[in-house]
Amino acid sequence: MKAIVEGKEVKVGDWVGFKSDYEQYGQIKEIRRSKFRNDAELVLFNENGFGGEYLRYAKTTVEHASDCWL
Repeated sequence: MKAIVEGKEVKVGDWVGFKSDYEQYGQIKEIRRSKFRNDAELVLFNENGFGGEYLRYAKTTVEHASDCWL
């Protein structure tokens, strides 16, 4: 599965930004097809954990490729 972020193909190991309460960054660990949107889902990891109310302390999250940036 491939994913396109800001018109560029990304792969496992790349870092992307996304917004969840505020701007955060994660490394792509897996790319999969979305069940609900015509988009790829990115499984993102940050060893320091993500912040904010929604992701507080989580080390992984799933974000749509169209909601991310390089």
